[in-house]
Amino acid sequence: MEITNDLIKAVIEEFCSRFTPGGHVIYVGDTDEKWSFFDRARLASLNVSVDEHGKMPDVAVYFAEKGWLVLVEAVTSHGPVSAKRHRELMRLFGGCTAGLVFVTAFLTRRSMIKYLGDIAWETEVWVAESPSHMIHFDGQRFLGPYRDA
Repeated sequence: MEITNDLIKAVIEEFCSRFTPGGHVIYVGDTDEKWSFFDRARLASLNVSVDEHGKMPDVAVYFAEKGWLVLVEAVTSHGPVSAKRHRELMRLFGGCTAGLVFVTAFLTRRSMIKYLGDIAWETEVWVAESPSHMIHFDGQRFLGPYRDA
């Protein structure tokens, strides 16, 4: 799989190695190709079925060690995991047997500023220029699913 989007590449190489070590990338939607990589069978094993018209996140990673499906929006052309996008993703992945974790990724903190007011509560933010740090948007826990959401 060749990835042309620098932020998506950083998510897979930097974010995943730090925060979902050993995780299995299920889906990558690169700038040039929406369905750049898709492990349909792995997603189906988590009780999720999406069609080609489903509005997938940019990256989906199954972190078996924690039982999480981490859904990442890489903000380069589209927006963050806003309240509206959070609801859309909850519907799309509603039957998932893994806990859903929502992450918005930015290349820089400066690029994040424009979207700060749109980021949904109970989500995480990761910035590629500071790859070992996460920003937690409220809630009861840091980097984990909210089962009752």
